Amino acid sequence: MKAILLLEDGTLFRGIGFGAEGEAIGEVVFNTSMTGYQEILTDPSYYGQIVTMTYPQIGNYGVNEEDVESSKVHVSGFVVREYFDDYSNFRAKASISTYLKKNSITGISEIDTRMLTKRIRLSGAMKGIISTVTDDIKKLGDKLKNHPDMAGSDLVKYVTCKSSYIYKGMAAQNECNISGTGPTYKIAVLDFGIKFNILRCLDDAGFKLHVMPAATDLKKILDCNPDGVFLSNGPGDPAAVEYAIKTISEMLGSTPIFGICLGHQLMAIALGAKTYKLKFGHHGGNQPVKNLENGRVEITTQNHGFSVDADSLKSIKKSSFKITHRNLNDGTIEGLEYPEIFAYSVQHHPEAGPGPYDSRYIFKNFKQYIEKFKKAAG
Repeated sequence: MKAILLLEDGTLFRGIGFGAEGEAIGEVVFNTSMTGYQEILTDPSYYGQIVTMTYPQIGNYGVNEEDVESSKVHVSGFVVREYFDDYSNFRAKASISTYLKKNSITGISEIDTRMLTKRIRLSGAMKGIISTVTDDIKKLGDKLKNHPDMAGSDLVKYVTCKSSYIYKGMAAQNECNISGTGPTYKIAVLDFGIKFNILRCLDDAGFKLHVMPAATDLKKILDCNPDGVFLSNGPGDPAAVEYAIKTISEMLGSTPIFGICLGHQLMAIALGAKTYKLKFGHHGGNQPVKNLENGRVEITTQNHGFSVDADSLKSIKKSSFKITHRNLNDGTIEGLEYPEIFAYSVQHHPEAGPGPYDSRYIFKNFKQYIEKFKKAAG
């Protein structure tokens, strides 16, 4: 099955299609993880994106029913150097090509992913289209021009849960190993595209989870009488999720808040800061972050295309703030704390899935914020 990948700057790659026949369009990004492709495919934060794997051989351990981060595949398309139908793993149930076909996702292989990655690094993330049905460059180019940019797009509405639910726990191949102790606190979880492993880690840290849609208003959040609020990861431009920013702004200071990735960005915006689009984003399971509190370097999982503008933090008026983590590759902000309103957030993914466990302690810290808040409230 012949396939092509066309970038909006006119760069063309010809290769072999796998997965579903058809077309896939979205922002083309690259992920530097060596394993964990099934978790990447099912991460809601990749909604609207075509993911390129920099590791050259993908699919050799197949796919299974456990290594998923949501109920379906969320990437728009998938790009690899070489994929394997002849997989080998005792948990595997199918090949990656069969899996993509079942989920109606088009992939392309046998292209120079190193060249593609270098193109993205030099020119920045850009729109692209994969096609197995036509090689009409003009026709495909017109579709790219008409496709909306990532900047300004609210993609959260496509991946959030439809209604509230109580998290009952979920089987996982790898335990989070957080082992929360002490009292159990109820937290309201705003779902902007939450990963299963975040729910597992919060559950393992000893929290009772009430998961709510992204557009839930403040009254409904407070009606469940939570001890704190968690803001999840998710796709798209944080500045475009205006309904969530409004709700977060209204509850700042009235309850402890913990945010990850998009949640980190939304809280900063709600406090008066701004975000900006990174040139090619951070995507992978081997990103170094320095913990400024203790000087340690943590290897983290990341998946974001926007970042909090450090200079804009000076506009924050509701609370003092301090930067707790920095990315060692480019110096961008990876963690913020707002002591006066008992809130904190991180840009990276402490739950991993896939990736290292260096930052898992961050989940435990939420109990400390809740307890400090209760003590201050009397």
